[in-house]
Amino acid sequence: MFTKAAEMIISSKRCIAFTGAGISVESGIPPFRGKNGLWNKYDPENFDISYFTRFPEKSWQIIKELFFDLFGNVKPNAAHYALAELEQRNLLHGIITQNVDSLHHEAGSKVVHEFHGSFRKLVCLKCDDKINTDRVNLDKLPPLCEKCNGILKPDAVFFGESIPEPAHSKSFFEADKADLFILVGTTGEVAPANMIPKIAKHEGAQIIEINTEKSAYTDSVTDIFLQGKATIMMENLMEEIDEIQK
Repeated sequence: MFTKAAEMIISSKRCIAFTGAGISVESGIPPFRGKNGLWNKYDPENFDISYFTRFPEKSWQIIKELFFDLFGNVKPNAAHYALAELEQRNLLHGIITQNVDSLHHEAGSKVVHEFHGSFRKLVCLKCDDKINTDRVNLDKLPPLCEKCNGILKPDAVFFGESIPEPAHSKSFFEADKADLFILVGTTGEVAPANMIPKIAKHEGAQIIEINTEKSAYTDSVTDIFLQGKATIMMENLMEEIDEIQK
């Protein structure tokens, strides 16, 4: 299976990775959904845009605790680095990620379409100015825009918000054009992102899936299912690619 998957990657003309929460679990970030998901501990309402605009301080207290205090020091794992290396070797055209942790960027990937935005930047709800999160003091909440004194919000998609551009358009463009998708750590439950691999399959792309458990894709669009942890599966895949390309 690894040999076949490696051959598919090497021979593809436009290979795209599509990643979800499962790739970051091994970096210490739990998924939002499922048995040990964050939504079992934190009320999703804190991440609803209407709630945020009404109670920004309450929402920010949870945001800071979760994404800056608990997960602020997480690092990319072997799976993130493997995808970055595939891009460096011109075997991967880009990454579409549903994650907001920016670990693909930190691992060195250059072409990353952040479908749900990122916590790497904050956006002002009043003037739309964006600022790197590490330049903002979060000791006083909610943080305010230096330009207009408006409330700053993480530049990630909250419930009730639209998918940002150009990530939305570029992601669906890749669904139309790619001839191979590598799915890593995504269950296929979150719309509209879950439509991307399905569209890709409909347009003729082959699908390699890496997941610890079967997903909504496994029996419907997946051509090769590599079951296991993202780090181990990607490392095995890279070894196979190296062997073929010797």
